[in-house]
Amino acid sequence: MASSASKFNTFTFFKLPSAWWCGVRVKYIDDKKAVTSVTHRWINQNPFKSMFWAVQGMAAELSTGAMVINQIKESGKKISMLVLNNNANFSKKAIGKITFTCEDGHLIEDAIKKTIETGEGQTIWMKSVGVNTDGVVVSTFNFEWTIKLKK
Repeated sequence: MASSASKFNTFTFFKLPSAWWCGVRVKYIDDKKAVTSVTHRWINQNPFKSMFWAVQGMAAELSTGAMVINQIKESGKKISMLVLNNNANFSKKAIGKITFTCEDGHLIEDAIKKTIETGEGQTIWMKSVGVNTDGVVVSTFNFEWTIKLKK
């Protein structure tokens, strides 16, 4: 699977092609933080000449999910993951390069430990904040990830 930004970008080409073609890229990842970016282009715009909300969602989701994937891999266990819920807020028109940052990686380790110990599924809410090149927040996404030990 993937453990570095370049490996995740290769992964998106083969497993998440719509994200890759829209320009979503992982820029940085470790156990605590992940950063993705996407640049507004013709292929990912809405009729109002800004970035389509779903493209922002793909970049935001990848900034949270990539850390979940990495930590599941590190656990050595077969664990499934799925987004159960999400919500978003759009506060400014998304044009130019938008960078999404999630710093909730610390929540994943405890949830994985609990699901391994108890065999019960766990949920984690993770936040990703998108900012433009001026540092202005354009959107905030929250994802409720569920993880469960596979039988």
